[in-house]
Amino acid sequence: MDILTKTISLFFRHRLNDIDLFASHADQIQNRQLKSLLSTARNTEWGKKYDYKSISSYQAFKEHIPLQTYEEIKPFVNRMINGEKNILWPSTVRWYAKSSGTTNDRSKFLPVTKEILKGCHYKGGFDSVALYLRNNPQSRFFAGKGLILGGSHSPSPLNKESHCGDLSAVLLQNLNPLINYIRVPSKKIILMDEWESKIKAIVENTYNKNVNNLSGVPSWMLVLIKAILQKTGKQDLTEVWPDIEVFFHGGISFEPYREQYKSLIPTEKMHYVETYNASEGFFGIQSDLTDQSMLLMLDYGIFYEFIPVNDLESANPTALPLEAVETGKNYAMVITTSGGLWRYLIGDTVRFTSVHPYKFVISGRTKHYINAFGEELMIDNADKALSLTCKETNAVLKEYTVAPLFLLDKAKGRHQWFIEFEQEPSISIAEFTSVLDNHLKELNSDYDAKRYKDISLTIPEVIFAKPGVFYHWLKEKGKLGGQHKIPRLNNDRTHIEELLAINQNLNDK
Repeated sequence: MDILTKTISLFFRHRLNDIDLFASHADQIQNRQLKSLLSTARNTEWGKKYDYKSISSYQAFKEHIPLQTYEEIKPFVNRMINGEKNILWPSTVRWYAKSSGTTNDRSKFLPVTKEILKGCHYKGGFDSVALYLRNNPQSRFFAGKGLILGGSHSPSPLNKESHCGDLSAVLLQNLNPLINYIRVPSKKIILMDEWESKIKAIVENTYNKNVNNLSGVPSWMLVLIKAILQKTGKQDLTEVWPDIEVFFHGGISFEPYREQYKSLIPTEKMHYVETYNASEGFFGIQSDLTDQSMLLMLDYGIFYEFIPVNDLESANPTALPLEAVETGKNYAMVITTSGGLWRYLIGDTVRFTSVHPYKFVISGRTKHYINAFGEELMIDNADKALSLTCKETNAVLKEYTVAPLFLLDKAKGRHQWFIEFEQEPSISIAEFTSVLDNHLKELNSDYDAKRYKDISLTIPEVIFAKPGVFYHWLKEKGKLGGQHKIPRLNNDRTHIEELLAINQNLNDK
């Protein structure tokens, strides 16, 4: 560890002691978060509507306030955007994170209050570095520059009162100017609107800098890395940035891309740290480099609840406090935050791997899974199965999506996988499909049961995509770069049909 990094690391010690208390004092920490949130918002319009002054327990909180989706809070958010104060949160909120979650055209505007900006998002970044340095005492983190690949466009005005942008753009816009001394490229470049021009500008302004840490979404960071290698004529990233040591990643699962990163950054000193920083809040950090699950961050002005996924579609789903969750089960996450979100269904599902401390993995999205035949296929199953299959067949994945295909004449169906490769498998499509099917059976007992003797689900169909299909699709929708994601699993065929049509057009050319 260099002198600068060693010196700065001393400032993290007190915070690391606080984080260590998560294992033994989780209930108390969460109760304090709830009481503070209720007290702060008691005189807001929302707080008066639900009589926050009378709420003195979690049970009362749950009974007073119904579960919320964006549609329920949208009218209140619109009023806040137009400058009204004391609606969902006491202060005037001038910044909003624009989020669509996947590639849907309809956008959500989520309040970014001063409290959640500093006490959650920025605190999460601070803690990510603190935990990484604890795990890697040989780090020279502050001896180099950090490259953050974020939002696809600069913040824009909603009106004279408010501005919006991708979360990463909002965070960069409000960042302490001192941070700019340890990151590249300039704010002007990173907030450029046009994705392809931005990538070129980033390459030109960073390939000759001493970059040693990266932050961003795995799929888009790969685009940048390959552009850097093309510019420099090098075979791997360590030839360009010899001090590269860590990639803080999030937004989508890293699993399908892990092997590709290892080949492009072939050094044992390279580390990968998953973070869970959504538009709604910063929720988790990988606190152990040998364990891919994330530590649930308990003191960020967020109170957590969890709904068992199987109960989600019921008329009155049962929400559980953190202390009631169990390992190995899938839950939809519900959050109450200092960003003015109250019992808000974020849309992600998680599965706990530990409860002392509370550690979890993101298992999928409440709307992005396949259960057309009772198979309950979650994104983490699909990512893992495909990753294992690619590794065994010498394939390198680029993108994929899956949807059900109903065989009406047989009263059953199959899953249709549409996959784009950097390097296609060394075996036939039929053999690749068989390997993938077997891994899915191993990872998901419900899938295995439905596949037994083709009772309701036949062997999947795998279609190899033409190069560039997913890129074309995102470009058509104006969704290149930043935080935009390919929807992996869908119960309907809207996305896959659009992709298949583009694939056919490329075949015809």
